[in-house]
Amino acid sequence: MKTIVICSGGLDSVSLAHRVAAEHELCGLLSFDYGQRHAKEVEFAADCAKRLGVPHKVVDIRSIGAALSGSALTDDIDVPDGHYAEETMKITVVPNRNAIMLAIGFGMAAAQQADAVAVAVHGGDHFIYPDCRPGFINAFQAMQTEALDGYADVQLYAPYVNISKAQIVEDGVKHNTPFGATWSCYKGGDRHCGRCGTCVERREAFHLAGVADPTEYADPDFWQTAVEGAQ
Repeated sequence: MKTIVICSGGLDSVSLAHRVAAEHELCGLLSFDYGQRHAKEVEFAADCAKRLGVPHKVVDIRSIGAALSGSALTDDIDVPDGHYAEETMKITVVPNRNAIMLAIGFGMAAAQQADAVAVAVHGGDHFIYPDCRPGFINAFQAMQTEALDGYADVQLYAPYVNISKAQIVEDGVKHNTPFGATWSCYKGGDRHCGRCGTCVERREAFHLAGVADPTEYADPDFWQTAVEGAQ
């Protein structure tokens, strides 16, 4: 199955790229510049593409991102610290982000005669992000089946949609994902901050998976406080 992976450069999407490379035919990585707070993770996506020997395409949709204002990921709004299970994390939603990116990915796949577009949404995203839930994945596939009817047959491959981030870490180990060559932190400093939702989730995932975390965090112990506070 010739597959394009939407890859941010984070732990989930890089693990997915390695999985697809091992189990299918990886034909390229697709990243987006939507005006996010930093594009540091895109550099890690480029490294992943180079490592796996496939093309890496970065699509500039900054003008679209500018119209989707109000998120801590795109505007001058502080990124909240804490666990994803907290209500404050809704400020990190970029409305319709996955729908827009997937629509572009499907168009590219159809043009390149690829069979699938892979996306690394996972169960831990369901609480905050509606475009990471199984209902969205199923509905998007149905929409694209109609949109490309008679022209192309492209499948949406989302193998992580019902599993936890800890299980993604386990899958990454299985497919030799170099976790140290991934970037998750929303704040984009020299090191992972260790305090934002995605840092807390990342640190917790390694702990739950029983896998050594190679990540250097500015605050390596905050995750425990955040997890306890969310329970």
